[in-house]
Amino acid sequence: MEPMVDGSPSQTSPRVIDTLAESRVIRRAAQITAYALTRAQIAGRDASERFLGSSGTVGRQVDHGDPMDTVGSRFRRLRETFVKELKEGWRDASRQSKK
Repeated sequence: MEPMVDGSPSQTSPRVIDTLAESRVIRRAAQITAYALTRAQIAGRDASERFLGSSGTVGRQVDHGDPMDTVGSRFRRLRETFVKELKEGWRDASRQSKK
């Protein structure tokens, strides 16, 4: 591994940062994170709209089942997919570094 720029642990070499940023694992993790944040934002907006109703007052919620059950299962699947992709990417990167 390349030494730090000035030897201090607080700075990381720009070349190391570029190498990491170009790796499949980091790119995929960034994609999944962006997807998760966008989905969470949309789910939050949808849940608040259902809770407030069209008039904007609390208590006019339409019963569509428990939206948190659906959101929870979606996040669980998202987490499982993220972990699976991260492990696969890590294995691929490990194999490439051994070559």
